[in-house]
Amino acid sequence: MTEEKLNFKQILPLVIIVFIDMLGLTIIIPLLPLYAASFGATPFQVGLLAAAYPLMQFIGSPLLGGLSDRFGRRPILLISQTGTFIGFLILGGANGLIWLFVSRLIDGISGGNISTAQAALTDSTSERNRTQALGLIGAAFGIGFVIGPVIAFSALAISGNNYHVPAFIAAGFSLVSIVLTYRWLEETLPPEKRKLEHPTAIYNVFGRIIRAVRHPKVGVLFVLLFAYQLAFSGFEHFLSLFTLTRIGLNASGNALIFVFVGVILIAIQGHYIGPWSRKLGDRRLIYMGLGLLTLGFVLTATTPRLPVPWYDKAELQEELKRDDDHDGTSAEEVQLPDDENHSWFGIGWLLIAMVPMSIGASVLQPSINSMITKGVDATETGAFLGVSSALLSSANAIAPVVSGALFQSISSTAPFWAGAALVAILFILARRLIQ
Repeated sequence: MTEEKLNFKQILPLVIIVFIDMLGLTIIIPLLPLYAASFGATPFQVGLLAAAYPLMQFIGSPLLGGLSDRFGRRPILLISQTGTFIGFLILGGANGLIWLFVSRLIDGISGGNISTAQAALTDSTSERNRTQALGLIGAAFGIGFVIGPVIAFSALAISGNNYHVPAFIAAGFSLVSIVLTYRWLEETLPPEKRKLEHPTAIYNVFGRIIRAVRHPKVGVLFVLLFAYQLAFSGFEHFLSLFTLTRIGLNASGNALIFVFVGVILIAIQGHYIGPWSRKLGDRRLIYMGLGLLTLGFVLTATTPRLPVPWYDKAELQEELKRDDDHDGTSAEEVQLPDDENHSWFGIGWLLIAMVPMSIGASVLQPSINSMITKGVDATETGAFLGVSSALLSSANAIAPVVSGALFQSISSTAPFWAGAALVAILFILARRLIQ
C-alpha cells in the first residue's frame, strides 16, 4: 500500500459490513415510535426508548474499543454484531413495550460495530489516506439512511403494517454482516501490536472518557466533536417539524429532503473527501466544515414562511389528526402556515440551506476522527475511537431534549439559531486551539 493511494480491496470488506449493519439500523429507526405506540407508549416513553440506545452506546463503545485494542478487531466486531442480531430478534418477537426497551438496551451496549470498524480501518491506512477511508464509512452510513427506510416502508406495505416484519428483516441483515465478518474479514491488529492493558482499565469507561478529554494532543477534538454533535443532532431531530410549520411539508415531502441530504453526503464522503483531505489536510477540513455548518444553520433559520405550491392546510390538518394516535403529535399543537402565498421560494431556500449543512457535516466527523487517530498511540486507537462514539451517543441523547425545549418555549427557529451560535463559537475556538 502506498502512502497516497487507498487500498480499496483491503478496506472494501469493512465498508460493506458497515453498510449492511446500517441497513439493519435504518430499517428500525423510523418505525420505533410507531412500534412503541402500538403497545400504548406515551410520547414521554417514546422519548425514553429513543434515548435508550445512545445512552447504552455511551457505555458500550469505549468498552468494546478498549477490548479491541487488547484482543483484536475481528472478535470484538463479531461480538458486537451478535448483540445487535439478538436485539433485533427480540424486537421482532416483542409482545409488549418492555421488550422494545430490552432490545434497544442490548443493541446499545453491544453497539461498538462502528467504532471497532473505524479502528480496523485505521490499522489498514496511512495518515495520508485515513480521512478518505473514514469518509467511506460515512458514505456507507449515507447509503444506508437512504435505502433502509425504503425497505422498511416496503415491508410494512407488503405485510399490512406488521411492525414485527421489518424487525426480522433487520435481524436478517445483521446475520449477513456476522457471516461476512467471519468469512471475509481478516484481523487488522496482529498480537504483537496489541495493547496489553490491565482488564480493570478497560472496564473503567468513565475514566477512559475523562482521560481522552484531558489528552494534551486530542482532548480539544473530543470536546469539539461532542459540541458539534449537540448542534447537528438537534437539527436532525427537528428539521421535519420545522419544515412542517414553516413551509407545510408533510412526511413524504420531508422524506425527499432527507434523500437530497443523503445524496450529497454520499457524494462528498464517497468521492470528494479523499482529494480534499490530501490537498487541505484535516485541520483545514475541520475549519471548512464548521464554517459551512454555521452558514447552513443561518440559512435554515431564515427560511421564509412560504408554503409549498401543493400545500393544503385543511388536508394536512386531517392527515395530522389521522396520525394523532400513532406518533403523539397533536394537530392542534402544530402551528401550520396560512393557506396563502404559496411559493417555490421557501422550499428552494431550504434546499439551498441543505447544501452547506450536508457538506459541512460530511467533512467534519471523518476529519476529526482522522486527526484523533494521528494524535494517539496506535495501540490505543480502538479505545479512543470508542470514546469518540460514546461522546456522539451522549450528544444524541441530550440534543433532542434541549432542542425540543427551545422549539416549544421560544420558536421553531430557536434550535437552528442556537446551533448557528454554538458552531460559530466552535469555529473560533478551533482556529485558536487546533494546530
